Amino acid sequence: MTKKQTQKKKLKTAKDKKTESKSPEEWSDLEAQLAQAQQSAKSNWDKLLRSQAEMENLKRRNAKDLENAHKFALDGFVKALLEVKDSLNMGLKTAQGDNASIESIIEGLKMTDKVFSSTLEKFGVKTINPKDESFNPELHEAVTMMSVPDKNSNYILEVVQVGFTLNERLVRPAMVVVSQ
Repeated sequence: MTKKQTQKKKLKTAKDKKTESKSPEEWSDLEAQLAQAQQSAKSNWDKLLRSQAEMENLKRRNAKDLENAHKFALDGFVKALLEVKDSLNMGLKTAQGDNASIESIIEGLKMTDKVFSSTLEKFGVKTINPKDESFNPELHEAVTMMSVPDKNSNYILEVVQVGFTLNERLVRPAMVVVSQ
């Protein structure tokens, strides 16, 4: 017989002796412990399955919330722009009326521009109008350069088109005429 076989035989006889020496109370106690362990395992398995289901539900809810956030992110901005659209429509209606005058049309346009500017500001859009400032290549784009004797070099003489930033990030640079 090999050494392993001898060890296995000794182990088996030791187990047999242990099981044979158990009293009925010890057996019932062991059976109770086994039943309790099985119940605990079943309970833990149920908890695991419920946790997994809850995680799947949470993932689904988060994905739906994220999809809605992307889908309706501009909702507030669009509603605010509708005020500008309404103002333009009222201006057009007034301009087409019999009592329309250039002054009333200009006043309507100014009011619409004011509503539009306040709407943009409300959403973090700021105007870059650098008249009489020094040239900044990060915010301005030079359209042309002119020699002006009484002005310093790199000084903005005229703003051709205003620029815009959105939350401190440049959206469109201001188009400017710069002194040479």
